Amino acid sequence: MSEETIHLELDESGLAIALPRPEHERDQVQGVPYRPVEFRDDDLPTALERTAAWLRQAQEWLGEPVDVIAIHLDYDDRDGSPYYDVKLLCNDEDLAGAPLAIRSHLRGRGGTAA
Repeated sequence: MSEETIHLELDESGLAIALPRPEHERDQVQGVPYRPVEFRDDDLPTALERTAAWLRQAQEWLGEPVDVIAIHLDYDDRDGSPYYDVKLLCNDEDLAGAPLAIRSHLRGRGGTAA
């Protein structure tokens, strides 16, 4: 197997330079850092229950709701593969614990953390 390098011309936000941009001043290509959190099982209710349990635990740990922009459901019907694939598209900063760090920093400076 040979490796090929593919050169992409990207701007500072990681978008293709040639990508057509929305023309209206109110429209935009947003730069939101989201990461999928995946739950796979051959039983959909079980996958959804694990998804909900993780989301509750993550929100309890974070101290606020996790920013979830989308929920994606897919399936794989190949032999030996999990059948259902549930993905939550979650904010990177939430998964990194940024709100916790900000609140801790504010408390350390004598500020209030909401």
